[in-house]
Amino acid sequence: MKPIYLEQVLDFVREVDLRFGAPGSGGARANLEQDAVSLLSSLNQIQRDQLAAGMAEVRRLLRASAVRVDVEAPESADARWCMQEYFQELARRFDAGFDPAVSNPADEATLRPPNGVFVIARLDGEPVGCGALKSIRPGMGELKRMWVADRARGLGVGRRIIEALEGRARDFAISLLRLETNRNLTEALSLYRSSGYLEVPAFNDEPYAHHWFEKEIG
Repeated sequence: MKPIYLEQVLDFVREVDLRFGAPGSGGARANLEQDAVSLLSSLNQIQRDQLAAGMAEVRRLLRASAVRVDVEAPESADARWCMQEYFQELARRFDAGFDPAVSNPADEATLRPPNGVFVIARLDGEPVGCGALKSIRPGMGELKRMWVADRARGLGVGRRIIEALEGRARDFAISLLRLETNRNLTEALSLYRSSGYLEVPAFNDEPYAHHWFEKEIG
């Protein structure tokens, strides 16, 4: 038996207990390792691999269920931290770096009602993503400042942020949403396309953009 599987089972049970607030008694925990060994001994290698993959998926879903997306003042400490992380990632990934002063503006005043809204995604209370909605004109808005931390990738955080912003857009009577992005942000391109955004000709002069999208949200 590969030792890693025993450790995976033990870690999995501990994480499930923590998520559901049921750590169990010391006596119950005393037999946990023995039970895990018994379980694994009854499985062949293929079944152990399947068990490990299943536990990994359950852990991912448990983490995803802990994500919360809430409206936040764009001048808050967490919002500004998210913006700093976002700008630093763009600077790393764009071919020629990134300068916020050159990019089309989305200042704090435009990201507060009634002009717009800023949201933060948190995992276990810690910020792991953000996004903003900016009103352009009656019935039309723009998604801005979409960012997800590396440690929260794969949990559906970006989609949760988009859904939250689309809901707010409907509250503002916005029926058409637009956004633009850079060709190096491949995860963002995939997210926007899978979320129903259609690529359209350039509608602004954003110097860092290579792709422009829009979506009718009705």
